Amino acid sequence: MATRLMSGRVCLVTGATDGIGLETARQLAQMGAAVIVVGRNPDKSATTVAKLRQQTGNVQLEAMRADLSSQKDIRALVEQFRGKYGRLDVLINNAAVVRMSRQESVDGIEMTFAVNHLNYFLLTNLLLDTLMTSAPSRIVNVSSALHARAKIAFDDLQFKRAYNPFTAYKHSKLANVMFTYELARRLEAKQVTVNTLHPGGVRTNLLASNGWFFRWVAQPIFDLHAISAAEGAQTSVYLASSPEVEGVTGKYFVRCKACPSSPESYDEAAQKRLWKTSEEMTGLGS
Repeated sequence: MATRLMSGRVCLVTGATDGIGLETARQLAQMGAAVIVVGRNPDKSATTVAKLRQQTGNVQLEAMRADLSSQKDIRALVEQFRGKYGRLDVLINNAAVVRMSRQESVDGIEMTFAVNHLNYFLLTNLLLDTLMTSAPSRIVNVSSALHARAKIAFDDLQFKRAYNPFTAYKHSKLANVMFTYELARRLEAKQVTVNTLHPGGVRTNLLASNGWFFRWVAQPIFDLHAISAAEGAQTSVYLASSPEVEGVTGKYFVRCKACPSSPESYDEAAQKRLWKTSEEMTGLGS
């Protein structure tokens, strides 16, 4: 193992059976962390954990199942985690989807918003007590540079009037940044940092679940110009592990450097409104 920087730390990574999440889990395991791999498919998750144990020599890897579009599953995941672990040093919210046609989750919420934002919001809030008792701890929210091309559509958060998959995706990634900034303010003086990032244009399977055209035509074309998942994971791993960002919070990172995010993302009134709406949509506000 190259370094034991994360020895004794517990990390939970969502969307960790493919792409950036898988590489993030691998690199943290190589650093000696105990890593919980969260995925929707239990067989795939178990296979991923077995491979990572073999590749890294770290046996402190465990698979936990959750469909992160389901709020019931997210709550069950938290209970399962708390039943086995007394601490959480790093939470990496990484799971994301793109849906070419409008779909709704089991909770009746537009799928992109359900997975890409409300999942981050609910999972993080349910694990906050554990993160605070484990402080100093870190939260890492994977967003995208595409957030800069969006505005929060409070009048139609679920795109019921007109659905465009890429607009919905950009909208959810802006929500990630705004959630990060509002959470950072709420966690001031708690020794829990929260940062967000753009991983780069990465070769992943994000489009491949949308039918044959996207799997065999669109995804391969995108991949020609994309960086590897290992490169894409670098900023997530940096924010999860580097002593350089100890105590740094409420920032947006690109290539392991803090950068300005979009002007819309700094709107504090919109951040608070998004928080309140997210509480209502997840039942946390009741």
